[in-house]
Amino acid sequence: MFFKECFQSIVENINEAVIGIDNTGIIFVINKMAEKLLGVDAESGLGLHIEQIIPETNLPRVLKNCESEINQNFITNGREFITNRIAIMSEGKAKGAIAIFYDITNHKKMQEELNADKSYIDILDTIINTFNEWIVVTDEKGIITMMSKAYKEFVGCANPEGKLVDEVIENTRMSKVIESGVAEIGEVQEIKGNKMIAMRVPLKKDDKVIGAVGKVVFKDISDFHSLSKKLNNLEKEVEFYKNELDKERKAKYSVENIVGDSVKVKEVKSLVKKVANTNSNVLIIGESGTGKELFAHSIHNASKRYLAPFVKINCAAIPSELLEAELFGYEEGAFTGAKKGGKKGKFELANGGTIFLDEIGDMPMNMQVKLLRVIQEKEIERVGGNTLKSINVRIIAATNKDLENSIKEKKFREDLYYRLNVMKISIPPLRERKEDIPKLVNALRIKVASRLGVYVEGISKEALDCLVNYDWPGNIRELENVIERAINLLDSDIVIKLEHLSERLTKNKFKRYSNKSKHLKVIVEEVEKEIIFECLKETNWNKNKAARMLGISRAGLYKKIEEYKLESLT
Repeated sequence: MFFKECFQSIVENINEAVIGIDNTGIIFVINKMAEKLLGVDAESGLGLHIEQIIPETNLPRVLKNCESEINQNFITNGREFITNRIAIMSEGKAKGAIAIFYDITNHKKMQEELNADKSYIDILDTIINTFNEWIVVTDEKGIITMMSKAYKEFVGCANPEGKLVDEVIENTRMSKVIESGVAEIGEVQEIKGNKMIAMRVPLKKDDKVIGAVGKVVFKDISDFHSLSKKLNNLEKEVEFYKNELDKERKAKYSVENIVGDSVKVKEVKSLVKKVANTNSNVLIIGESGTGKELFAHSIHNASKRYLAPFVKINCAAIPSELLEAELFGYEEGAFTGAKKGGKKGKFELANGGTIFLDEIGDMPMNMQVKLLRVIQEKEIERVGGNTLKSINVRIIAATNKDLENSIKEKKFREDLYYRLNVMKISIPPLRERKEDIPKLVNALRIKVASRLGVYVEGISKEALDCLVNYDWPGNIRELENVIERAINLLDSDIVIKLEHLSERLTKNKFKRYSNKSKHLKVIVEEVEKEIIFECLKETNWNKNKAARMLGISRAGLYKKIEEYKLESLT
C-alpha cells in the first residue's frame, strides 16, 4: 500500500501525462494529466486494455520488441502528442511499459497565429507567467520573441525580446533544434552553475521550421536526482517485500546477464548452454573476480532444474569444523548449541536442484572424502544422525586454484577432482577479453549508479581508453570497485572522467610505448609481433582462423611468423 501511494503521488505531481500497462496490455496507471489530455476517466479506464482507450496506440509494440521509443509523435482525439514509450524490463523480459507524453497541439496552433495575431501572444505571455514556468520562444533565426517573467529573472535579462537566444541563455541548444527540426526532451543544461533538465520543441508551419519553444522541466537537476532516488528506494522496498514473500532459493542471473561479445566470451556462453542441457557435475575455473558465480547461476537457470532450488556455499568462508554441518545438516543434540529439531544442510535444501560449491580448492581433505561419498552414493547423513537420505542434486564447483597442482601437493583428492571435472568451463580473465571492457563499464556504471541512488550519464573517451589499457589483475570485481570509486568522486559531474580514476590506472596509460629512444619502425614491429602472437595463442595456433581475424592472407601470416620467429616463443 505504501509503495502504491508513493508511486501514485509521484505520477500525479509531474507536469507530463503518464499511462502504464502490464505485460498483457492492461492499464495499471493513468494520472490526472493523462485523463485530461485523453478525455478518459481513470476509474473506468484502469483494468481495460490500452487499445480500448487509445485504438491507434503503439505501446504494445514496445512490449513485443522490448525496446523503448523516444520522441515519437502520435495523434488521438484530434490532438497531437510527443511521447516517450519506455519498456519496463526485468530479467531480460518486458514486464510492462509506460508512456510519458506531452500535448503539442497548442504549439502547432501557435505556429499558425504567432505572426497574425499579436493579442494571442499577449494572452500566451500571461499564461506562462501565471504558472511561473521557465519558457522561451524564438523565431526561425533564433531571435527571442517571448520569455516568461520567471525565466527573465533567472537569466538576469529584463528585456530579452529581439536578442539572439545564444546571447541570453547560457549553453542553449535552441538554435540546434531550429536547424534540425527535431525536438529534444530531457537534456541536461547548465546555466550560471545550475544544472537543469530542459525540453526544446521546434515550431513548424507547412513543414517549415518557423521557431522553437524551450521549457525547463526540472529547475535543478537535484530535483531529478531526488525523484530518481525515491523511485530507486521504492524499487528496493518492493524487492525486499518480494524476497520476504518468496523464501525459495533461486538463481538470480541468466546467460543474458553475461556481458561481452568477444570471441572467448561467446565460446563460453555457447558452452554454458550445452552444459545446461546435461545433469553432469560442472567445474568452473578462473581467476578471482572473473564472475564464476554468475556462470553457475546461468547454468542452473538454463537447465531443466531452473524451477528447483539453487543453493550456494563458499567452502573457504566456513570454518572446517562447521563445514560438515553446513553441507549435510545436523540432528537435535548433535553438539552443544545445536538447534532444537536439528537443521537441514545445504544438500537437503538443494534437493532436486543445484548446489554451487564456491572455492572448492579450499575444502579440507577430511571433507573431500565425505563429499566424494555423497557424489558416489547420492545420499547424505546428518551430523549426529544415523539415517541416510537419498538426494538428487547437481553439483557446480568453482575455484581459482590449479587443482591439478594441488593434487600433486596432496592438497586435493584426485578421485574427487575427476568426479567434479565432468564438464569443465574456463572463464577468461579480463585482460584476455579487453574488447568487452566498454560494454562492461557501461553495465557496471548503470548497476552501481542504481545501487547508490545517483544519476551518471556516461564515461569520457579518455577515461574509457585508460580502463581498456589496464591489465586488471582483479578482473571484473576490480573493475566494479574502480567504477564505484569514480562515481563516489563525481560530485557535481555526471560523466566519469580521467580525474576520477585512481593514479595506478592513469599512470598505466600508454606506458607500454613511452620509450622515446625507439624509432617508430621498431615500435610498430613490436606491436605487430605482439598482436600476431596473441592472436595465434587465442586460436590455438589455427593459422587459417588467425589469418582471418588479422585480415591478412595465410601466406602473409606464415611470413610474419618466420620473420618474428614466433614458433620459438611457444
